[in-house]
Amino acid sequence: MMKQLLKPDYIFESSWEVCNKVGGIYTVLSTRAKTLQEDFPDRIFFIGPDCWKGKDNPSFISDDELLKAWREHAVEKDGLNVRVGRWNIPGKPMAILVDFTPFYAKKNDIYTQAWIDFNVDSLHAYGDYDEASMFSYAAGKVLESFYRFCLKPSDNVIYQAHEWMTGLGALYIRKTLPQIATIFTTHATSIGRSIAGNNKPLYDYLFAYNGDQMSRELNMESKHSIEKQTAHNVDCFTTVSEITNNECKELLDKPADVVLMNGFEDDFVPKGDAFSEKRRKARGVLLNLANKLLGTDISEDALIVGTSGRYEFKNKGINVYLEALNRLTRDKNLKKEVVAFINVPGWVGDAREDLKERLASDKKFDTPLHVPFITHWLHNMSHDQVLDMLKYLNISNAADTKVKVIFVPCYLDGRDGIVNMPYYDLLIGFDLTVYASYYEPWGYTPLESVAFHVPTITTDLSGFGLWVNSVEGHYGMLEDGVKVIHRTDYNYSEVADAIKDTVSEFSSLDGKDVLAIRQKAENIAEKALWKHFIKYYYEAYDFALRNRTERLARKDN
Repeated sequence: MMKQLLKPDYIFESSWEVCNKVGGIYTVLSTRAKTLQEDFPDRIFFIGPDCWKGKDNPSFISDDELLKAWREHAVEKDGLNVRVGRWNIPGKPMAILVDFTPFYAKKNDIYTQAWIDFNVDSLHAYGDYDEASMFSYAAGKVLESFYRFCLKPSDNVIYQAHEWMTGLGALYIRKTLPQIATIFTTHATSIGRSIAGNNKPLYDYLFAYNGDQMSRELNMESKHSIEKQTAHNVDCFTTVSEITNNECKELLDKPADVVLMNGFEDDFVPKGDAFSEKRRKARGVLLNLANKLLGTDISEDALIVGTSGRYEFKNKGINVYLEALNRLTRDKNLKKEVVAFINVPGWVGDAREDLKERLASDKKFDTPLHVPFITHWLHNMSHDQVLDMLKYLNISNAADTKVKVIFVPCYLDGRDGIVNMPYYDLLIGFDLTVYASYYEPWGYTPLESVAFHVPTITTDLSGFGLWVNSVEGHYGMLEDGVKVIHRTDYNYSEVADAIKDTVSEFSSLDGKDVLAIRQKAENIAEKALWKHFIKYYYEAYDFALRNRTERLARKDN
C-alpha cells in the first residue's frame, strides 16, 4: 500500500532568478509555477532579488494591495525593503522582491555567525559571493517576517532554496525557524562546473577528486563551503539529474535525497495553423538575416541549424559544434545548404548599423558585409572564443561554401536591434539543433527544442540525454527525435564526426521522414511535461516534512 504523502500548507522558494532571467533556473521555476499555483493557489511564494530598482521589469507586476498589512509591517517593524506583486508568467504566482543591499553593512557579522553555526567558510569570498549571500540572507529574513506575522505554528511550511547562491538563507531558516522544513536544490555543483570549465577531466576521475581539496586548488572555497554545508544541514537535499547526483556524492560527500528532474510546459507552443505560420515567419527572418549579412542568396529549403544557451565554450559544447560544422564543409554526403546559428550571449556591444540598414531594405544583396559572421559588435572582438575558432578553422562564409555560420551574441528578448524576436519565436523556425554539452546537469535547451518539434542532437553527459536514453530503452537516434551521442573526457573528435554525420543524414531525408522525426521529437517533449515530473517535488516535500518532524522530536527528547 502506498504511503500518504505529507503536503505543505505553504511553499516559499528563493532564487536569484525569480523575476530575473539569467539562465536555466528561470525556466525551471517559471514553467513549473503554473502547476504549483493550481495545486497551492496563492500559497506558493517566490522570493527574488530586487535588482531592477528604478528600471521597468517586464517579469514583475507590482501590486501595492497584495499582502499589504504584512508588507507595511515588514518595512516599518522589520526594516525590510520589499516589493510585492505577481510574477508575469503562466499562473501569475505571488512574488516578493527584496532589496538586499542594506545587509552589506552587517556582512562580517552574518558571515561570522554562519561560521559559528554551520562551519561555512566565507573567508575566501570574492566576485559574486557577497552579492548572492546578502540576497540569500535577506530572503531568509523575509520568510521569517512573513511567518511570524501571517502564519500559525500548526502550518506546514516548506522553504526551497536554489543553488549555492541561496544557501545562507536556508541555513538561517534552519537555525531561526526550525519548524520550517528546508529543501536545497543544487542545479550544478559549483566545483564540478569549475573542474569541467578549467579543462580538467571530470568524469573518468570523479571518484578520485576530493571536493574540499579541489575547491582550494580552483579558488572556490567559499562557494563550495556554503553549498556543501547547506546540502548536509537541510531537511531534504535535491538535484536535477542522476549525472549531477554522482557529482554530489563525490564532491559534496552527500547524495541527493530526491532527484527533481526538470519538466516543461507546452502551453506557449502554438498549435495548428498558428504553429505553421510562426514557423514560416521565423524561417523567413533567419534566411533574410543570412542574406543581408552574407550577401548570398540562400535556398528556401536550406537546413537551418542552431545552438544556444550560456556562453560556456567547452562546457556547452560550442567548440565541438564549430568543429563539426567545419568538417561538414567537406562532407560529400551533404545534400543541402546549411545555415548554422550560434545564439549565445557574449560581451555584446552595439547592433551593427550596416546590418540594420540592409535589414530595412527589401532588396537582396550579393556582397557580404565586413566580418560576415556576427550580427552585433562585441566589446572583445579580438579575444572572443567563437570568432577565434572561426578564424582558426578558416571558416569563410564564402558564397561557394555549403555551410555558413552566424553568431548572434545577444539575449533574444525581442529587443536586440537586429533579430527583434523572442527566442521561442525564433526557435520554431529551426530544422535541427545541436547541444553537444560536456557539462550539462539537465539540459533545457534540447528539451525546449523538441517542445517546438525541432529534433535535436545532445550527449549522454547531459541529464536530459540520459533521460531520453532511459525513455527509449536505447541511445536516442535521429529517428527518435533526439540523437544522443556518447561523450567522454577524451572523445572530442568522435563527437564532432557524429554531429557532422547526423546533420548530413538529416539533409538527405525526404519530407515524410522529417515530419515523422518532428512528431517523435514532440512525443518526447510530452513525456517531460510538469504534469509528469511534479510528483518528484511532492516526494521532496514529504521527505522534508517528515525529516523536520523527526528532527524536532529528537530536540524535544
